[in-house]
Amino acid sequence: MKVKIQIVVESDNGDSQVVQEIMQIERGALQPENLGLKLAEAKTLLQNLQHTLAEQQVAEYSQQQELCLHCTKKLLHKDKRTIVYRTLFGKLHLQSHRLFHCPCQKQATRSFNPVANLLPERTSRELLYLESKFGSLMSYGLSVKLLQEVLPIEGEINTTAIRNNLHTIGQRLEDELGEEKGGYIKGCPRDWEELPRPDLPLVLGMDGGYVRSYDKKSLSKGNFEVIVGKSIKADGTSKRFGGVYCYDTKPQRRIFEVLTSLGMQMNQQVTFLSDGDEKIRELQFYLNPNAEYLLDWFHITMRLTVMTQTAKGLSKKDTELDTDIPKELERIKWYLWHGNVFRALQLVKDLVDDLEIVIFDGNSPLEVKKLFKMVREFESYISNNGSYIPNYGERWRNGEAIATGFVESTVNQVISKRFVKKQQMRWTPKGVHLLLQVRILLLNEELESKFQQWYPGFRVDSKPSQEIPHVA
Repeated sequence: MKVKIQIVVESDNGDSQVVQEIMQIERGALQPENLGLKLAEAKTLLQNLQHTLAEQQVAEYSQQQELCLHCTKKLLHKDKRTIVYRTLFGKLHLQSHRLFHCPCQKQATRSFNPVANLLPERTSRELLYLESKFGSLMSYGLSVKLLQEVLPIEGEINTTAIRNNLHTIGQRLEDELGEEKGGYIKGCPRDWEELPRPDLPLVLGMDGGYVRSYDKKSLSKGNFEVIVGKSIKADGTSKRFGGVYCYDTKPQRRIFEVLTSLGMQMNQQVTFLSDGDEKIRELQFYLNPNAEYLLDWFHITMRLTVMTQTAKGLSKKDTELDTDIPKELERIKWYLWHGNVFRALQLVKDLVDDLEIVIFDGNSPLEVKKLFKMVREFESYISNNGSYIPNYGERWRNGEAIATGFVESTVNQVISKRFVKKQQMRWTPKGVHLLLQVRILLLNEELESKFQQWYPGFRVDSKPSQEIPHVA
């Protein structure tokens, strides 16, 4: 059996202009392996169809541009050029004529190329979208392999092209972000009273993670910090954000725009949760007049749990103390849970004094010294963040946020799966920051709408999935 596939191009009045065979398929006796189209045949068919269709479109467009728009006089040809245009179904080499401008109108240049002016970007929007999507989900190398596997673009795409295109999109997103300001609180209390009744409080949590640096000159400079966060509305709607701390020049603007996109008003309460890191909390100031800043309960209980496990591994002989350290740590936790920072610090200081006596007596085990160091650090941690410790128990009973477990998962989703876990690459701060902006846009399910905003004719037929797949 022989199958011939032709393309027929008709003019607007219905007359056939071009009839061209683009592929021929031969089949013998029916077997499971020759039923229907094979992937290689489908890719060849798409590639041939793309080339023929594009050539006819360019030829028709070029012919339409040969007349002056003002006097309808035919324009003179200067020369012929070839334009390379990358698409989903192969690289196109488009023939285009350069034309002289008509002397009836004054122009800035003597000649112009209508096809080149029509295609200022030499990559199709659909290919750019897929490169951005898969390049932000998985490594650039895997993205190349995936696109080459399913599309007829083998040998026409590489990791450098995907990275550069993705960085271009990330930089475009950065340029669209407003300038950084010292504060973002607008109006005065009188103006805020006239605003509509606000929704329930917004909750915003932030945390940091580390990415391997490409320039590892020393162990202390082998990583740089990436700060990410997530804001959640009462109805469950959420948005992520993030940036490289040493590179980002608009961190507060980024947070403010996320809150604004979730409907924040100046008379609405916003709860900021953080792990106590001063540089993270500084980014949360001056964004909302009704903001409250809380120390995340998760990080408190995590430190207490580690100290308790260490203390349980010690015997009475190791410490030579009558104090039951695990029990004292449980009391400290209870006081902190109810917001009694003063009493909790008293117990912590007493525990520091008891352990210090044991250590100064000499011959103390290494585990005792380790526990002493952890308790002293915990004392400083609570002292520095005491003003941000509320009555967690009361907030919990009222259904209010007390922990940033949702941020821990965000750090894992945004940073770890792409930059750290099983990834042996090293990164530049700029490369991570620009990639983060595209990845976060995709995780927020806004990448398609952003492309539609940039390119009004852009459409993606398939609906974005609710879950972002993880590719190890």
